[in-house]
Amino acid sequence: MASDPPARRDRPLSPHLQVYKPQWTSVLSILHRITGVALAAGTVLLVWWLAAAASSAEYFAFVQGFMASGLGIVLLIGWAFALYYHLCNGIRHLFWDAGIGLELGPARMSGLLVVAAAAALTVLSAVIALTPQGSPA
Repeated sequence: MASDPPARRDRPLSPHLQVYKPQWTSVLSILHRITGVALAAGTVLLVWWLAAAASSAEYFAFVQGFMASGLGIVLLIGWAFALYYHLCNGIRHLFWDAGIGLELGPARMSGLLVVAAAAALTVLSAVIALTPQGSPA
């Protein structure tokens, strides 16, 4: 009866996240996938809000109260970041598809630009959305 040496049993069968040191491009790739899932979940929340608006004033007031709560605002801001990140990174991938920016330096720089643009657009959207609007004249 043959058995593997102890050192071989402790090693993973194939390379994966426990073996490789995270690199900037791999982290951004994983974040792109995560934001895709977050967009789907956030879209369900948005559809809930729209369905409530179409159902009754009381139910809409309930859903609107949730959306205006602290948790609702955090979820909406997270959804906005996911939207902007996924959009900006998708544009980055369009450049890559054209063969532009595939080298390590430009890939890192465009990744930083994507994160900065997503953060800036999210903050801008949050400021616009959370700024009290004046009453109509």
